[in-house]
Amino acid sequence: MEAPLVLIVEDEAKLAEVLSEYLQQAGFRTERLERGDLVVPFVERQAPDLILLDLMLPGRDGMEVCRDLRRFSNVPIIMMTARVEEIDRLLGLELGADDYVCKPYSPRELVARVKAVLRRVDLQPADLADQPEVRVDMVTFEAWCGDQRLDLTPVEIRLLNTLLTQPGRVFSRSQLMDQLYSDHRVVTDRTVDSHIKNLRRKIDHCLPGRELIRSIYGVGYKIEL
Repeated sequence: MEAPLVLIVEDEAKLAEVLSEYLQQAGFRTERLERGDLVVPFVERQAPDLILLDLMLPGRDGMEVCRDLRRFSNVPIIMMTARVEEIDRLLGLELGADDYVCKPYSPRELVARVKAVLRRVDLQPADLADQPEVRVDMVTFEAWCGDQRLDLTPVEIRLLNTLLTQPGRVFSRSQLMDQLYSDHRVVTDRTVDSHIKNLRRKIDHCLPGRELIRSIYGVGYKIEL
């Protein structure tokens, strides 16, 4: 299966280049345009699988481009904007966009948004669909978030691995404590909470805004991928 094609419509050349590099590293093909008036002809010729569309563009602004595209195409569109006053309109789907991000943003966050939107239309590359965003290799004792190695302690790796064995299952604190230390030392509930806090913080550097590890009040924790 050929990798999905993402069209980046952004007039800031350096930003477009960075986005292109991150997407290519994540397994996508990319094309770039710097003018809004070039988008519709491109889509009619090549039919990209997703469009990253800046709001402020020379030639034709992103709002007009999005409206024009929706007259003949259902291609997923993620709007990119620094105009905070337009967010309510974007959220209201007035333009027919599928998602939006506010500038400045993390390229990793944007790649995650692209994957999420394409996952809904089943266009994610097979290798990405088969590979969880967060994973642990207990042979090498390493943890990964996408292609980024997580700097975790041995205890944090054991804790993350336990949660990942059954995504969606709620583990009690006592069940998690049993997995934390190989010498079975006595630890408290607060010890587990402290490790969970650190683990969340480290994952958030890779997946900002994604709360993968959730607290279940009075019970324990679970991870949702």
